[in-house]
Amino acid sequence: MAKGFKNPKLMGGKNDMMSQLQKMQEQIQLAQDQLAEETVTYTAGGGVVKVVMTGDQRCKSIEIDPELLKEDDIALVQDMILAAVNGALDASRDLASERMGPLAGGLPF
Repeated sequence: MAKGFKNPKLMGGKNDMMSQLQKMQEQIQLAQDQLAEETVTYTAGGGVVKVVMTGDQRCKSIEIDPELLKEDDIALVQDMILAAVNGALDASRDLASERMGPLAGGLPF
């Protein structure tokens, strides 16, 4: 091929790929923005501890049934909070995977 010659078919393919990547980047950003607004709720101990987490893994709230605090068993309270937070994180990750999975599957690698 002559020096300086640019094949228009190849250039169009490159432009198409860049356009697809830009579109995918916009879709990913939109999905991330939506995840920041969506929440999951996880309870532990039969509902005595409730954690609300966003799709981007930010804890929005923790609610503890006052009856649990009357038991004077701090280890039990700590275990339930830990279980609820970890469960909420797992649920949040599942939500993110569900939303982002189809987008990541379309990457041209």
